[in-house]
Amino acid sequence: MREVDLRAIDLNLLVVLQALLDERSVTRAATRLGMSQPAASRALARLRKLFSDALLVEGQGGYLLTARAEDVRPLLRDTLTGVGELLDGRSFDPVQATGSLRLLMADLEAAVLAPRLLAFLAEQAPAVDLEVVPPGPKPLGALEADAVDVLVGLVEDAPAGFRKRKLYGDDFVTLMRADHPCADVPLSLDRYLALDHLVVSITGSGPSLIDQSLFRLGRQRRVKVRVPSFLAAVEIAARSDLVMTLPSSLAQTAADMRRFVLKRPPLDLGRVTISLAWHARHHDSPRHKWLRQLIVAAASGIGTQ
Repeated sequence: MREVDLRAIDLNLLVVLQALLDERSVTRAATRLGMSQPAASRALARLRKLFSDALLVEGQGGYLLTARAEDVRPLLRDTLTGVGELLDGRSFDPVQATGSLRLLMADLEAAVLAPRLLAFLAEQAPAVDLEVVPPGPKPLGALEADAVDVLVGLVEDAPAGFRKRKLYGDDFVTLMRADHPCADVPLSLDRYLALDHLVVSITGSGPSLIDQSLFRLGRQRRVKVRVPSFLAAVEIAARSDLVMTLPSSLAQTAADMRRFVLKRPPLDLGRVTISLAWHARHHDSPRHKWLRQLIVAAASGIGTQ
């Protein structure tokens, strides 16, 4: 194996490289690192020379990773994680901490949790920023790639390499606008199924828990509108006769606007569990332990523990 003279290399370039490979954008990488776009472009040029590879190439919709970049990415991630743990001295002082916390969660879950979390941050870590990242089709992949620190949401299974814990549990409610024709009448199953429904689907496909429950009863509802955003769904429900069935804590956040009525769904949907998930490589990191404790404290009192 060829010996590399690390004294001749600016190791800060590796931090820039990780941001470039994660963001696949010079501009976004520069923003993430708090540097100028020209400085990030110059760093990319130096990295290309160092690796004798383009690393990022132009493609439809933005940059693509070269095969060399794809090979480097997991080793780079583990290397920088190891260096961080080597230097943290097994201690962490949130009062002196800077940087950003990156939480992957849906928008209305963020509306429920983020205000509480920000209050704790203002008290414990005033120089730390919060960034909410929207869920994609492979949320655990974002944890694997260190694109986010933690995931907050529905986590049914935590495969090898991941950890999770329950934050809070919730019952389901059906939300409709305050002057909906069914606002003042009992919501029987037949009446519920006669309504047009609004569904929030992060991935845009697949049956929801409600539809699975109806299928077991041999029944079906009409999903008239499917959207990827809770807040968009709330606005649609406020301005139409569509109804939406969702966890109580999320509905209560929307219902604060006094534009809605909440009703118990006319079928047993059980409970939904909102969990906190993280990658096992960070389990013993002092900074990560503090972050997880912060989120657990912020979630206290949401839903039914």
